[in-house]
Amino acid sequence: MNVICPIVGHVGDGNFHAALIYRSKSEFKKVQELSKRIVERALTLDGTCTGEHGVGVGKRHYLAKELGDETVEVMRTIKRTIDPKDLMNPGKLYPPV
Repeated sequence: MNVICPIVGHVGDGNFHAALIYRSKSEFKKVQELSKRIVERALTLDGTCTGEHGVGVGKRHYLAKELGDETVEVMRTIKRTIDPKDLMNPGKLYPPV
């Protein structure tokens, strides 16, 4: 794919962060595909789509694949219970239903 991708990680907990660098729209498309391949490989190897700070909006659509629809629904239910007015990070945590 010929993408510049420095990686920083913390060996103790298995997290790594890939800085996918691009300079143009065509390179951005390559970077998006590479990011998708990295996440899918991690999930295939029983890894996670999230980092130590949780899942971001760019990877939240992988939650159901990783955890299952039922688990994501339990998480939504907890969020609605704690934050019924959706004031904390509105629309950011879970993929749209």
